[in-house]
Amino acid sequence: MCVGVPMQITTITGIAATVRECADLIDLSLTPEAQVGDWVLTFLGAAREVITADEAAKISAALDGLRALMSGQELGDAFADLDARAPQLPPHLQAALDAGQSTG
Repeated sequence: MCVGVPMQITTITGIAATVRECADLIDLSLTPEAQVGDWVLTFLGAAREVITADEAAKISAALDGLRALMSGQELGDAFADLDARAPQLPPHLQAALDAGQSTG
């Protein structure tokens, strides 16, 4: 399984960036629009998407909660943004349900 980790860009040199979270360089080939100060969602050393600071905070909280849970601690409010929200179907499944279809 590959997990995306949010990181904030501190410097950019060509297609490589340094980030606040570690000393490693990350590849910006897939996110040429990324700028210093931006948050990017990274997978295996490559930025895959520019994200907002709010998205980065939510993802970081969820990852912290999962780390805590895996080490036997409480989950805490790691998924607080989901607590008050009802589950939603993807649009194509909601349309099928609205049309009265109950099986594929």
